[in-house]
Amino acid sequence: MDERRLGVVFGSVTPPEGIGRMARRAEELGFGELWFSEDCFFSGGMSGIAQMLAATTRIPVGTGAVSVLSRHPAVTAMEFAGLARSFPGRVVPGVALGVVGWLEQMGVRSGRPLTVLRESVGQIRALLQGDEVTSDGVAHSLKSVRLDFPPPAPLPIHIGAVNERALRLSGEIADGTILSVLSGPRYVRWARERIAEGAARAGGDPARHRVTAFALYAVDPDGAQARAAVRETVAMFLAAEAASALVRVPGLAEPLSDLLADSAALAERIPDAWLDEVAVAGDPDHCRARLRALYDAGADSVGLWLFPTDRAEQVAELTAREVLPHVV
Repeated sequence: MDERRLGVVFGSVTPPEGIGRMARRAEELGFGELWFSEDCFFSGGMSGIAQMLAATTRIPVGTGAVSVLSRHPAVTAMEFAGLARSFPGRVVPGVALGVVGWLEQMGVRSGRPLTVLRESVGQIRALLQGDEVTSDGVAHSLKSVRLDFPPPAPLPIHIGAVNERALRLSGEIADGTILSVLSGPRYVRWARERIAEGAARAGGDPARHRVTAFALYAVDPDGAQARAAVRETVAMFLAAEAASALVRVPGLAEPLSDLLADSAALAERIPDAWLDEVAVAGDPDHCRARLRALYDAGADSVGLWLFPTDRAEQVAELTAREVLPHVV
């Protein structure tokens, strides 16, 4: 992909009533895209991107991502189609399996997750193309379902994926992949290779597959202040993803296991080198270098989760002045 974008991610850290105003400000500042991360049980992804689309005028807005297990594909397709007709050319559907703990809370976990993902993406894509769909899937069935108001043009479907098999599947069946926070340059390069393997299996061109990496992000003239702003959240995600490729690929699994075995607070003991690998936090020069590293590793776009959350607008403004013009 030739076009690099730097975007902003909204979701659990943004109160619903503030989403529209912050989205409008991000567009005014020159960011290239917006994403909404649906974290249970904070704010809904569909209502979130609807607010963001209504508050902005030109930039793409995507879900990053909504669960194919907690929503029926017919409902998902219907929602995306309605948004696409209302805001042509700006809607980017992002879907994923969903976080296991949240799915278990809702009683919707499947024993064949990748099969569900493959089937659901196929069902959603067919409906968005205007087809009538009859399908008996592992998780969802459809009987003669057709959208009365399909989108005016095909929508690029992105899949949120973390580990090897899901990344290969995304390369095979999706138009793009959304990589989770903690995606450092080594992981992005590795993920891009897995995506390319899937694309090759389907006879596709991996260069046409768009990769978006989400990043925990803080910028401040005082780099130490920026690092402090992301430490607690980095620690939370490292603990949650301790067994995943996000931690394994950059070689953090064994030392993280040692840190987690100690009862002391993890955030205080994360080495700065780890922060450099799994987050983008520092002074403007440092942030520019880390973002360039993500792009060079294979990210077509980077979505920034702005920290500290109570200063998100100021962080966005500093980024627009001193980082954005130098990286895209």
